[in-house]
Amino acid sequence: MSTAYGVIAVVLVMLATVLIGAFGIRLSRTTSDFYVASRTVSPLWNASAIGGEYLSAASFLGIAGLILVHGADMLWLPVGWTGGYLVLLVLVSAPLRRSGAYTLPDFAEARLESMAVRRTAGVLVVLIGWLYLMPQFQSAGLVLRAITGAPDWAGGLLVAAVVAVNVLSGGMRSITFVQAFQYWLKLTALAVPLVFLLSAWRAGGAPGLDAGDTATWALPLSGGREYGLYSTYSLILATFLGTMGLPHVLVRFYTNPDGRAARRTTLVVLSLLGAFYLMPAVYGTLGRIYLPGLRGGDMVVLTLPGRLLGGVAGDLLTALVTAGAFAAFLSTSSGLTVSVAGVIGQDILRGGVRSFRAATVVAVVMPLGLAALARALPVADVVGLAFAVAASSFCPLLVLGIWWRRLTSAGATAGLLAGGGLACGAVLLTLVGGPHTGLTGALLAQPAAWSVPVAFAVMVVVSLLTPGRIPPGVARIMVRLHTPETLDLDRGDWRPRSP
Repeated sequence: MSTAYGVIAVVLVMLATVLIGAFGIRLSRTTSDFYVASRTVSPLWNASAIGGEYLSAASFLGIAGLILVHGADMLWLPVGWTGGYLVLLVLVSAPLRRSGAYTLPDFAEARLESMAVRRTAGVLVVLIGWLYLMPQFQSAGLVLRAITGAPDWAGGLLVAAVVAVNVLSGGMRSITFVQAFQYWLKLTALAVPLVFLLSAWRAGGAPGLDAGDTATWALPLSGGREYGLYSTYSLILATFLGTMGLPHVLVRFYTNPDGRAARRTTLVVLSLLGAFYLMPAVYGTLGRIYLPGLRGGDMVVLTLPGRLLGGVAGDLLTALVTAGAFAAFLSTSSGLTVSVAGVIGQDILRGGVRSFRAATVVAVVMPLGLAALARALPVADVVGLAFAVAASSFCPLLVLGIWWRRLTSAGATAGLLAGGGLACGAVLLTLVGGPHTGLTGALLAQPAAWSVPVAFAVMVVVSLLTPGRIPPGVARIMVRLHTPETLDLDRGDWRPRSP
């Protein structure tokens, strides 16, 4: 593609992000504005913002790349990432909003009345956030190198700088406006080129897959990775349960006015994600037809317009896709930075706006350095590891904490350490040692199938063995979590520590 068009696209997205964020600065007056936008975000606006931050580099680039390389098995990723919101809707969204918390560690302290659980949850929030930020910076480097020839680290640094400026300036209030805009930009950036690509495909005789691809690549569990059955079910478990444990997703439900609005937000999110995830699979299939030998599947979305259309039209559409890709990096990185900075600011620093801003710098600098470790893995695989850690730690904490009053602080801590620790260990071995082969490689690359049951089992067993550690105020907080706001009961119980 034309370097000039690509640079212009990136610059325009950056400028739009900064300008929209600047609008949010005018509305950010209080600490609550910085952390949860004063809990005044409407369901449609909030759902657009969730779509903006949830549709990361893995969704925009990674799914199409994995489908290109591994075939139909990888369709479970968009199915799981969307279906996870059904679990979130049924089990978590409204009670979590009613908890009155600012962050996941706030919820842990409120439910279990334990600083040990809070600190453990805080560490896991930061680890999951950094693990999720790494592929955003990694992908930004790949895209910027493809359009300008810049070194790999330059794209990540550029994204980190813009995100830091927005978050430092206006916190959650600014990020909400930015992410909502970026969802619709990403949807447009995939949909418009796809219309032209499908037209070119039909004009070229609508070629299909060859016989070998039809027999293997296009059929689930027939030509994918080693131990495909285990990997598929483990992936399903990680994506369905990991969504409810992602800190940057959950923090958005704290911005709704009440539990009913949180549920409505989740319903709208399902529609928005469903519309988006129809498209990467088509890009992956077209890539298999026209670019079967493409090295680095993550670039298929950026490569197809030039390959099928060429000329000025191909350059312009590639520039549009590039703009959408950078919107994906920016929006997801912004949400992750807010959630990580919120925990660092409250639990490590002294709280308040000044601490939040200092924590923002820490939140983006660390994953910039760690991004180099993940270069050998596809983007969507690294994000999948973050889902596995979230499913193995916060999913059991939220499900049991909301629906089982016998959960104890000792049980919660032990489960977080067991499930989260095992999943983090698998992630570390995968990132440092690179992709492993055989059964060991499958267990490490997709740990959710064994780490999630371990986390649930440890939480339940240890809680049953320590009945004396049930929080004294459990009845009060359970009523708070499950009582609709319309009943207008006395809600003067626990409140999060003032940030």
